[in-house]
Amino acid sequence: MNLQKTYLTGIALWMALLPAARAQNQPQQIVQQAVDAEHAADRGDRSQWLYLETIAKPGGRIVQWVATTSNANINRVLEKNGTQLPEEEQRTLVQRFLGDAKAQKKQMEESNHDNQQIDDLLVLLPAAFVWTQTAATETTTTLHFEPAPGFHPPTREARVFSGMTGDLVLDNRQHRICKIDGRLTRDITFGGGLLGKLRAGSSFSLEQQQTGPSLWQLTEIHVHLQGTALLFKSVSLEEDDERTRFQPESSSITLDQAADNALRQPQELH
Repeated sequence: MNLQKTYLTGIALWMALLPAARAQNQPQQIVQQAVDAEHAADRGDRSQWLYLETIAKPGGRIVQWVATTSNANINRVLEKNGTQLPEEEQRTLVQRFLGDAKAQKKQMEESNHDNQQIDDLLVLLPAAFVWTQTAATETTTTLHFEPAPGFHPPTREARVFSGMTGDLVLDNRQHRICKIDGRLTRDITFGGGLLGKLRAGSSFSLEQQQTGPSLWQLTEIHVHLQGTALLFKSVSLEEDDERTRFQPESSSITLDQAADNALRQPQELH
C-alpha cells in the first residue's frame, strides 16, 4: 500500500470530520466561555447596590429594602407575612443589626460559603453535562443540558449534577448567564442517605440581569427542593426570591451609610 496515499487519505478523512467535531463541541465551548466570563466579572466587581427584595418561603413572606456593603448587608424589613411593620420598628431592627457584630459575621460567612459553592459548581458546568443548542436570537443563545455519562462528581454537592437536566440562556455579547433552570430526574442521596436526600422533581431557577455598564446582578431565585440536603446556607429548601429597583451605591459605602440609604427609601411601594 502506498504510504503517502494512505497518509493523504487520513488527512482528507480528518478534515471531512472536523466540521462535525467542531459542531459537537461548540455548545460546550460556549458554556466554557460563559463560565470564564462569570468568573472574570466576579473577580472585578466591587459594586454595591440598593434594591427591593421579596422573599417567599413556606413559613411566610418578607418584603425588604437591601443595601449591600463589602462587610455585610442592611435589611430594612417593610412587610412580614402581609403585615406592614411600623417605621419605628423597622429602624429599631436596623439599628440592632448595626450593633450586632456576631450577626454581621454570620451573615457574611453564609454569603461567602454560598458564593464559594456557586463558584465550585459553576466551573464544573462544561464537563458535567452534554450540551445541545436549542435556540438562538440576535441577543441570546439557549442550550439544553443532560448529565454527562462519564462525569465523576469531585464533591458531595456536585452529585446533584448526575441527575439533573435543564436549560441555560446566555447573553451573546457579554457571554453572561441570563437564566439557568434545572430539575432532578432521579433521587440523589448523600452518604447513602445518612447525610441527606433530594428527590426527583426538585427544581431550581436563577435569573440575572444587567444593572449597570458590564454589571449584572441576580434578580430571581426559585428553589423548590424536595428532601433534606441543604446545599446553600442562606437559601431554604423552598424559596422564591425576587429583586427589583436596583440603585447603584458607592463601592466604599459603610454599614452606617447603607443603613441611612435604606431607611430613606419609600415605605409605600405602590
